[in-house]
Amino acid sequence: MWQVNISCSEEAWKLSGAEFKALADKYQGDCITSKKMPDGRRIMGYKIDDVSDAESFQEECQRFSGFIADFESL
Repeated sequence: MWQVNISCSEEAWKLSGAEFKALADKYQGDCITSKKMPDGRRIMGYKIDDVSDAESFQEECQRFSGFIADFESL
């Protein structure tokens, strides 16, 4: 099991949020946390079984301007 952590600014979410959601739907994973911070930043975590999928998801998320992603073992 792997957790992919994603964060983005409010502006980045406004520009790419719909595309990010479509990307997230492409992967076999569960959203385990999603928070909108008081300053508008978003922090999300997805649980993904396959390490290759976790790595690909992380890389694809970072293609959106203003999105930062990493992954770790659960």
